[in-house]
This record gives sequence, C-alpha cells and structure tokens, in this order.
Amino acid sequence: MSRPSDRARPPRAGLSTGKVVRTALDLLDDGAELTLSSVAARLGVATPSLYKHVKGLEHLRELVAERCLRDMTATLGRAAVGRSGPDAVAALLHAYRDYVLTHPHRYAAIPRDPLSRPVLAAAGQAQLDLCATALRSFHLEQDELIHQLRLLRAAVHGFASLEAAGGFGLPQDVDESFTRLVQLHLADLTRRTEPS
Repeated sequence: MSRPSDRARPPRAGLSTGKVVRTALDLLDDGAELTLSSVAARLGVATPSLYKHVKGLEHLRELVAERCLRDMTATLGRAAVGRSGPDAVAALLHAYRDYVLTHPHRYAAIPRDPLSRPVLAAAGQAQLDLCATALRSFHLEQDELIHQLRLLRAAVHGFASLEAAGGFGLPQDVDESFTRLVQLHLADLTRRTEPS
C-alpha cells in the first residue's frame, strides 16, 4: 500500500496559531532567523501546514510582534503597579531597559511604529496608555504629555538598545549611567510641574 502524500495527511494534532507563535518566539530567543521554514522545522511539520494557522511570514511577524508588545506592557505594568509620580516613571524606565536586555530579539521584533499597524494598534495603544498613566500625577497638558512620552521613550530605547548591542565598552558602571539618565528626565518633569 502506498504512503499517503503530505497533502492528504490530516493537520498535526495540537498545532494551532498560538503554538506557531510560541515556536516563533522560541526561535527569536535562540537568536535564529524567523522564517516559515524554520518554524515548521522546529514544529516537525511541512511548511505548507503553517498556512492553516498563519497567512504567511508577514502575518506571523505581526502576531509575534503583538505578543511581544503585550508581554512587554505587562512587564511594565507589574513594575509600576502601586506607584505614582517620579517613582512610577523610574520603575517604568528600569523595567523597559530590563525587558530590552532580557529579550533583545523579541524587542527588535516590535516595529517602532505599532500604532500605524492595524494588527498592533490596540497593543501599542495599551502600552502608550500605561506610560501616560504613570505621568498623570505631573498634570501635564496634552501636548506636553506627548513630548514627555517621546523623550522618555527615545531615551530608554536608545540607551537600552546600545547596551544590548554591546555599545558601552568603557569600564565605568553602566547602571550608574542609566540612573543618571532617569534622574535627568525626572528632574525635567518635576521642573515643568513646579509653580513658576
């Protein structure tokens, strides 16, 4: 009796969109290239089997980015819970840096402009809202709030990305440098909210 072709085989038991995404995340954590064939090989299935669960590589990358963004936001939220004012902002910045250093490949998988992408917009907005909440006690006008969110994001993204890439080679303590960066931004926030 001849062996049935791959096309005639039923879907592999237990294979789901969630499992495909989790496998893609494992590949990222291993520093491997994210391709449909690499995901299929890790799962032990033929690449065409993935199309039952994702529309293609770009769709998979969006699902992975959404998962990373939501996980990162959850991490930031845990750091900021129960805190307010400068303490909340400092906790967010430290948690952001820690996420980048702990999960550099996952962080790199998140597009820099998630709000402009339909699949990522809700997750991006959730992270933006969380950060805005941490700044609420500073009573900033809307325009100033956006400026401060941009400044804080640019500062921590730049510092953490450089650090994750090995960009700080001099012997001075990197933690001390980051602490000073946080203090610099907190001082600016405080100055802007003090009565003139």
